[in-house]
This record gives sequence, C-alpha cells and structure tokens, in this order.
Amino acid sequence: MFLHRLYQITLVSLAFAFASTTVNAEPVVDKPAPLFSGAAADGSTIKLADLHGKTVVLEWTNHECPFVVKHYESGNIPNLQKDAVAKGIVWLQVITSAPGKQGNVDGETARKLNTHRGATPTNTVLDSDGSIGKLYGATNTPQFFIIDPQGVLVYKGGIDSIPSADQSDIGKAENYVSAALADLAAGRKVAKSSTKPYGCSVKYAG
Repeated sequence: MFLHRLYQITLVSLAFAFASTTVNAEPVVDKPAPLFSGAAADGSTIKLADLHGKTVVLEWTNHECPFVVKHYESGNIPNLQKDAVAKGIVWLQVITSAPGKQGNVDGETARKLNTHRGATPTNTVLDSDGSIGKLYGATNTPQFFIIDPQGVLVYKGGIDSIPSADQSDIGKAENYVSAALADLAAGRKVAKSSTKPYGCSVKYAG
C-alpha cells in the first residue's frame, strides 16, 4: 500500500514538473517564435501572427532600470530603433512590470516616456500580467528577441558584450542586436544567435 501510494505521488510530481517545464520553456533559436497577442500603448492589439513577413524585434524594457537608462540616455537604443524602423523592421518594446512594481506604466505614460527620450519603437506592448514575458522566458531589462520574416526566432539575449550600467562602455562593446540585424539583412545566419542578457530582473508579480 505504501509503495503504491509513493508511486502515485511520484507520478503526480513528475507530471507537475513536466507541465511547469512546458509552460515556462524558453523559446529556441531557429525554431518558430511563440505567438502572442497583447495590448499596445496606443490602444490597439498587437498580434505576432499579423506581423508574418516582417522582421520583428522584441525589446524587454523598464524605464527605471539603470541598465535601460544607460542605453536610452546615451541614445544607443533610440538610434537602433530609428535605424530598424526606417528599414521596415517592426520594433516592439515589451513592458512586463506588474502593477505596483518598478517600471509599470499605462499606455499614455509609455508614449510620453518615448517622446521624452527620443525613442521611436513601432509600438509598446503592455504585459503587466507577465504572460508574454513568461512565454519568452524574459529575465532581464534590457533583453532582446529577433524574429525573421518567416516567424523564426533568430536571436535572443543581451544588447551587447559589456554588462555594465556605465555609458562609457557602449563604444567599447560589441552590439549583438545590430550585428544580428545586419546578418539577417545580408541573408546570413546570425553568427551569435544566443547571448547572455544583463540588467535588472523583469518585475513579475509575486
């Protein structure tokens, strides 16, 4: 009886572990990017499926994070956005800060922040319940995912090679995002398709 009960508990535990792994599994480079639908800062709904045929950049952001501040105050991320959008790339900021957590904003505030910072993303996705962040395994701000026109994830990771909040390091760092977009535009396989993100932790609920 004891062994039978132990066997049942083990099966339940394994099933729960498998379910948890499945729900929280990170997207895999060279595989289809997870589809999502989310509320945008301008009041519209963003559906990744509707963007098929375009290169899409997902930028996890939190305007209060010192590492994000570094790349915005320096103009680094706004310049990347401007260049990408001019080439027809869809650039989506994603704000996965839960209500009451650092970086949580409403749509109007998100738009005002971007205007103040000279930021020009295509749109901003408000993910306060964390569903999109968990779907992509987002852990840091800033953090990036790049999806090719066929809907395949071709890059995931950090913005560059020097994990610091010091603006003076930007010029010395290898910018992984711009390199990945250049590879994609040239029809090459992204040379560094998965890198380690750095920055603040994503402010999920709980």
